[in-house]
Amino acid sequence: MLELGAGTGAVTHSLIRCGIVPKRIVLVEIVPEMADYLAFKFPETKVLQADAFNLPVDKLNDIALNIGTVICGIPLVLLPEKKQRQFIEQVEAVAPGKGFLLYTYCISSPLPYRTLKLEAERLAWTPLNFPPASVWHYRPKS
Repeated sequence: MLELGAGTGAVTHSLIRCGIVPKRIVLVEIVPEMADYLAFKFPETKVLQADAFNLPVDKLNDIALNIGTVICGIPLVLLPEKKQRQFIEQVEAVAPGKGFLLYTYCISSPLPYRTLKLEAERLAWTPLNFPPASVWHYRPKS
């Protein structure tokens, strides 16, 4: 499992609590201090201080075959389409064809998935949360 934009590790903590083995989790965080914090908080995970828009593919090559899921906490909705495309290309480089899960507070799809040539499916929605939260699965169109 690859988590991009792991932040303070709230999602990581939940994943581990739900039974994901920490050794199977790779966390990518761009902010050096946050990456250090994640390495301290989750010592059994692999933490990479890196940019999700320029992933260290060479460091991920060894585990790329084992990436079953990519999770993203980056607010992609705020970025221009060119940057969104760059993100999708990076995910494809390390987890071809698998797409990614994006958690968001947007009521509708935060990405223009048709323009980006993606299939999109909202997997979860918590309308009673404030603001309402969703989890979307995006994958390349087949």
